[in-house]
Amino acid sequence: MQTFRPDDLEDDILADLIEEINELYESSEQTLIELELRPDDNELQRSLFRSVHTIKGDLGLVGFRPMFPLLQHVEDLLDYLRKGQMVYSSLLSDLVLLTMDIVKNFAENILHKGEAEYDPELEKQLVSAIQEIKPDCHDEHEVKLIIAVKILNPALVVEEGVGGLEVKPKDDGIVLSKSGIPKDLSAEKQMDVLFFRDMMMTIEKRSEYWKGRGDRIAKLAQLINQVAGKPIEEDQLAVACYVNDFGMAFMPVSLIHKKEAYTDAERNLMRSHVYKSARLLEHLNEWDGARKIVMQVHEHPDGSGYPLGIQEADMCEGAKLLSILDAFDTMTQSSDYNNVSSISKKKAVIELNRSEKGKYSAKWMRHFNVTMTKLLAR
Repeated sequence: MQTFRPDDLEDDILADLIEEINELYESSEQTLIELELRPDDNELQRSLFRSVHTIKGDLGLVGFRPMFPLLQHVEDLLDYLRKGQMVYSSLLSDLVLLTMDIVKNFAENILHKGEAEYDPELEKQLVSAIQEIKPDCHDEHEVKLIIAVKILNPALVVEEGVGGLEVKPKDDGIVLSKSGIPKDLSAEKQMDVLFFRDMMMTIEKRSEYWKGRGDRIAKLAQLINQVAGKPIEEDQLAVACYVNDFGMAFMPVSLIHKKEAYTDAERNLMRSHVYKSARLLEHLNEWDGARKIVMQVHEHPDGSGYPLGIQEADMCEGAKLLSILDAFDTMTQSSDYNNVSSISKKKAVIELNRSEKGKYSAKWMRHFNVTMTKLLAR
């Protein structure tokens, strides 16, 4: 390993650089997700090329030389792609994301530590492997991409996928549990969660579109929380998932299934379900964390949500995650009310990422994207 120390740079220049790299990283993630659905979309291909080209240019301007050759050769591959000289594949997506992870970590270390370690030998091997991927060797692209990707992550294994060869972790721990109820709870808490789950299952009978909703959301919430390092208390999160829609049981079925737009009075009545759900936990001090999640699940980081219009700094982490999953489940399940039709999980992920900035927590959208990308790749 070698250590790189840049020439003196003002802190605000470094901060701006990191901010732009993060934005381009997120944009590239979104583009790659969409390319999985539309691999021949040339505008998406060009967008990905521009993102990598811009990052390379930014690093060149501030003299971050060690990352420049690697980005240049990845850019060359994306140039082949946008010119139709190469076919998009999940392997190319893996290579781009792994490369951008290296660049992002390199820049963040310089911002926070004033220096960054890098492995010139590894980068030399990687550049050499990428250089072998030429437009005139189409039949060898997959194998050569695997060689390049495995240099970055030797633990990956090769499998035959629907669209050709794929590389996957040997065991990434990304597995949905059979139950939304966390393990290792005390007997008393386990009984409570089971009680709330049973209650939710009864409530789900109120509408044919709700069947299984509590379990779906609870299992996915536990997995994403695990991927994020469990910053949310698992028991509080589980209860919130099962209690979240309790208040909907007290809404008129005609209103729940209404196809036309709500009047202001109807919208306010529907929004009141938040209070009804939260009151269920009002006098249960051991579930106060779950109550806060339930109260805030329809809030938005930019303050445009309800019932209180609070902003991200005042929202609890559980609410930030559950708001995403609440929307995701609504989008992916059969639903004729409000003229909303269900869509595929991949498309729902794309649509959520396209949502206006400030509607969902960027931090939890990243955890959601990482988890869903791995789940949907199976």
